[in-house]
Amino acid sequence: MTKVQIRFRLERPLDGVLLPRLADAHSLYGIHRVTVAPALDSIMVEYDATRLRPAEVESALAAAGIPIAPEMA
Repeated sequence: MTKVQIRFRLERPLDGVLLPRLADAHSLYGIHRVTVAPALDSIMVEYDATRLRPAEVESALAAAGIPIAPEMA
C-alpha cells in the first residue's frame, strides 16, 4: 500500500447537504481519510495509490456532488 495525499479546492462552502456526501467518500475502496482544511476552503484526501489514481479520486468526489477543483501547486 502506498498512501498519497491530494488537495482539492472547494468551489463553494460545505453545508448540511455536502457534509454527509463528504463522509460517504470513505466508502470508496482505497480512500482512507478526507480532512477539511481549517479555513474550510479545501479538503485533503489520503488514498491508496496502488488502487486509485488522482483522476479517479477526483471523479469519485465529483460524482458524490462535492464541488471541488484540483489545487494548483
